[in-house]
Amino acid sequence: MFTATRNFFRRNRKNFAIGVGLAGAGYLVTNYVLSKLSDARERMFSDRIARENLRRRFEQNQEDCTFTVQALLPTATQLILEELPVEKLTQELQQKKAARIAKSGTLAGTGIPTDAASEASMAITASGAKDDDAQSVQSFASESYVMAQREGEEKPAKKSRGKLWDEIKISSLSRSFTLLYTLTLLSLLTRVQLNLLGRKNYLSSVVTLSARDGEPTIRLEDHETRGYGTDMATNQQYLTFSWWLLNQGWRRLLKKVDQTVREVSASWTARDTISLGQMKQLIIETRKIIEAEANHTRPTSIWLPYLLPPRSDEAIVLAESGIAATPEGEDLDIVSPFLRRLLDETSDLIDSPNSSAVMRKMLDAGFDFLLEKLADGAFKQKAMALPAAITAENRITPVRDDDEEKALMDGDAATTKFASVLAVLARQGHLIGNGVPNEYLQVIEQQKELEAFSALVYSSNFEFVAETDDGPASWF
Repeated sequence: MFTATRNFFRRNRKNFAIGVGLAGAGYLVTNYVLSKLSDARERMFSDRIARENLRRRFEQNQEDCTFTVQALLPTATQLILEELPVEKLTQELQQKKAARIAKSGTLAGTGIPTDAASEASMAITASGAKDDDAQSVQSFASESYVMAQREGEEKPAKKSRGKLWDEIKISSLSRSFTLLYTLTLLSLLTRVQLNLLGRKNYLSSVVTLSARDGEPTIRLEDHETRGYGTDMATNQQYLTFSWWLLNQGWRRLLKKVDQTVREVSASWTARDTISLGQMKQLIIETRKIIEAEANHTRPTSIWLPYLLPPRSDEAIVLAESGIAATPEGEDLDIVSPFLRRLLDETSDLIDSPNSSAVMRKMLDAGFDFLLEKLADGAFKQKAMALPAAITAENRITPVRDDDEEKALMDGDAATTKFASVLAVLARQGHLIGNGVPNEYLQVIEQQKELEAFSALVYSSNFEFVAETDDGPASWF
């Protein structure tokens, strides 16, 4: 029996060897395939977690942008309101009217003639106006009359009534437009700055955590270090460059806006009757001139001087913003290489065609919303106001052909006194800069183009420096 068994294995030893080899190979192949499948599942899980963390970081970054704009905007708003004191001019005009009324005669029991009081009140608010702006100006007018009655004739005003009305017109238009441009520019700059820093901080955390064992996911906490060019000192210096727009950029912008408003509105006076279509046309012509360089030359080239200082003034920005020295107390003579890289990339992004398109869409939305407010607050025929949803076809754009402009004029026949429009504009100036919640900011940030541009900045490739003890060591 043993001999037969031995002979059987001897005769079939080749077949047994092949079978064992196939079984072993099958086992190895199976284990290899299973290990690859396991690795693929782990990679998919890690990628899904990483994408989710990236999405959460991005969304949080956009919320931070909104809060930052709301925190910074009042700085520029206060300066602009002080530079263009429409309310002070209105008060001066009312006092001048009150003095003239007090001198002309008195009304039985009150000392104010009825016709003169009506004329002075309606000159500001427009006949029949019942909005909040009209009521506030009427109230102020009444107080002015009482003051004039008590104090008698005042000293002659230095400015004529016509001059005061012209200054009120220019200041009301320039203030609202400048605030709207400033809000839009600040929103764009903040998105670029925070998304650049968010992108660098995210990759810094990836590089830092990749060197650690036992941590398969990327946490949301910041793990950046000086070794990756994202140190807090550099970030703080970079963010302070918004000081330029808040303190100097808007002044340069105001000069351009003021010059354009004087040119476009030269034929209009406060006593004129204006239609909603004519008001739209006034805004279109104003934007045409202000944004002409952005439309016909290199895209967005006109915006960069308002947003970032020239290199010769960068040290001034750091000094004025309170970062004039390093933590060791040494003078900050030059911009660091990391900060220079951030500023250069910011300039490139602001000067890009994508930024030009985004800026135009944001301004379209902002001025559309301002027109809605004017239609609701200043024009009598509320049914002729702009539709609630402004589509791409009827959105205001810097350039329209003659047929489109004629159709626009024919469709907006609601009329009112230009003085009523100025009163609403004066109030909207405060809402643009200090509104809580800021409806203009909400409308601007709802633009899909802005969200897409922010995602592009956050996710695009860039030069990332790993620093060693001897300085920058590698680029990847």
